[in-house]
Amino acid sequence: MKKRAIKILSHVFVLSALALFSCSKTETSLPVEVKPPVKDTPVVVPPPPPKDTVKSQTPGITAVKLDNQSGTIKNYQLFIPADYNNKKDTKWPVVFFLHGVGERGTDINQVKNVGIMKVASGKPFLIIAPQCPSDEWWNLKSLEILYKEVMAKYNVDVNRVYLTGLSMGGFGVWDWSAAYPEKFAATIPICGGGNASYATKLKDMPIWDFHCADDPTVNVSNSRDMVKALKAVGSKILYTEYPTGGHDAWTRTYANAEVYTWLLQQHK
Repeated sequence: MKKRAIKILSHVFVLSALALFSCSKTETSLPVEVKPPVKDTPVVVPPPPPKDTVKSQTPGITAVKLDNQSGTIKNYQLFIPADYNNKKDTKWPVVFFLHGVGERGTDINQVKNVGIMKVASGKPFLIIAPQCPSDEWWNLKSLEILYKEVMAKYNVDVNRVYLTGLSMGGFGVWDWSAAYPEKFAATIPICGGGNASYATKLKDMPIWDFHCADDPTVNVSNSRDMVKALKAVGSKILYTEYPTGGHDAWTRTYANAEVYTWLLQQHK
């Protein structure tokens, strides 16, 4: 009897210990709320003000040495409109002008008073007038070097890049625009000529061609043939043929305000 009582008490003790252990375990395993660490409020740093990337230029006409001297063209005359420096956000139209045989050489001042450069004052666009070396023709590789530099250096509108030229420069206009029609929004060749095979490349290009019927230097047939070839492929080319004037079809052309109105209406 005594042994049985002791055995019962032992079971009670063991059960009490287990119960106590169980309660203790339950209490210590209660979930503890863990709060996320407090993050610092991010500091918003305002972006720096935009830098003035448009370099000021001297208004009017100045002679400029080409930075890239790897081509045959070394210099060009540059016309900058009076408001260029005051309108930093304006993308300006640009006209490339190619002179004739008489202005070739190393004296860049010969280009200053011929063709469109002679009437540049007050024009609402930049003018780039390179000089072709003596005894050479307009070289497309060198013209491309010039084009690339102008696009990078000045605040110009790539969708309003125009090309014009007279005599040898008129031939240069046909050659350059046919080789790279995607670069120009419109062209004005004067008393020049080109290859009739250019027609398919230039059929969508706005072109206004000028020539004098009595030109003794570059026969008017050069322009007539180009106009005929272009119209045959659907071009809307404009053609003005002066009845007289000899080889000088450019003076009255560049003096005509309607020419610039038409030119500036063209864009890619």
